[in-house]
Amino acid sequence: MVEFSSPLTFLKNPEIAPLFIARLVSSAGVGFGQLALAWGVMRLGYGPGRLSLVLACNSIPAILIIFTGVAGDRFRRHHILITAEVITCVSWLALGICLSAERTPLPVICALALSSGIATAMFLPTIRGIVADLMSGQERLGGNAIVNQTESIGLLIGLASSGMVVTALGPGWAASIRGVLCAVSGLLLCRLDTPRWQKPGSNALRDLRTGWREFTAHRWVWIITLQHTVVIIAMICYDAIAAPVYMDHGHGGAQAWGIVSACEYTGALVGAFLGTRWKPSRPMLAVAVLPAAGAIPMFLMSIETPWILLAGAALLPGACEAIYYVLWTTALQDTFAPDVLVRVNSWNIIATYILMPVTLLTAGPLVGRLGAETTVLGTAALTLLATTCAFSVLRAMRPAADGFAEHGDLRVPASTSVRSPNSLTEG
Repeated sequence: MVEFSSPLTFLKNPEIAPLFIARLVSSAGVGFGQLALAWGVMRLGYGPGRLSLVLACNSIPAILIIFTGVAGDRFRRHHILITAEVITCVSWLALGICLSAERTPLPVICALALSSGIATAMFLPTIRGIVADLMSGQERLGGNAIVNQTESIGLLIGLASSGMVVTALGPGWAASIRGVLCAVSGLLLCRLDTPRWQKPGSNALRDLRTGWREFTAHRWVWIITLQHTVVIIAMICYDAIAAPVYMDHGHGGAQAWGIVSACEYTGALVGAFLGTRWKPSRPMLAVAVLPAAGAIPMFLMSIETPWILLAGAALLPGACEAIYYVLWTTALQDTFAPDVLVRVNSWNIIATYILMPVTLLTAGPLVGRLGAETTVLGTAALTLLATTCAFSVLRAMRPAADGFAEHGDLRVPASTSVRSPNSLTEG
């Protein structure tokens, strides 16, 4: 069991502390960016449909995730993260200028959103693997919890502050703040030192096939991945389009939505702590059930619940998402060898991000036609359906088949006892 005092120990370690501080700073920037883009596009006179187009452009580079996964296993992972932060910094500083202008052509905003999306494609699979580079064994559980906690604190700060910044100074300032914070994060990441797992000159296509083979070898991995894809699609419709439109139409505006979103990450702070202490007998069943909590605020919004009650309701899904992250990420890190881990993570999230442009392009017109309330009722139903299906399939599997086997008094991934860190390259 990881003690609660472990975060202080990690933060005193100069070899790994920069990662957690960088996640805090960069996540605060993400909070500023979320509200800046949504309200900035709408204040320029573009409606839900055009907002969908901008967000879709931001997600189109998702197809690159499988290739950036190869890069994350081939190069030093902190170098990949630094490069992503630099691209994000430049993109959002430029967006800050555009969103502050009287009128900015939509193609310019779409191009900058596309550039930021490329950085996201580099960042997402790599950040899930870097903890395995810096920590080992039971330390990873605590490390993943701190990553989630620092991200939650950063998002909490960013979302709570960005609503006031957008309201008082305008979306352009909030976008510029994100750019500056990404620059600070990049400088902090320069202090890390991560290993290079593969020799230069390895075949990229063979690396890609190896990652796919490892990903599909474990049924519990791709079952949870399918569920995660459906749940995230529902969350995108809710968070990116339906909720901002709903709040902007007389339900509290940008500042209220910032507070509601911040409450979700307040819950995540508690959830990350619980994730290090809760030891479910079948971890993947727990992972399958946790996303159901996300349907609660969706349902409440569908019946036009006041935003202050939405804020309170957001605490539970925030906690459940954090527990999910700690259990799931640690399971992947303990199951797969370090030299293939980022590629497995890239396959884990690629489906979600490939479908994201279609989701966003569909969500805007759907909200315009059906209304935000009806749309979020549908996303709540979709979330519950995906959770029920995944839970039913995993429950029918033998306990050891969900990826974990008994090992003394601990529950460890079944594959960890038979794999060496170099097992993939040796073959």
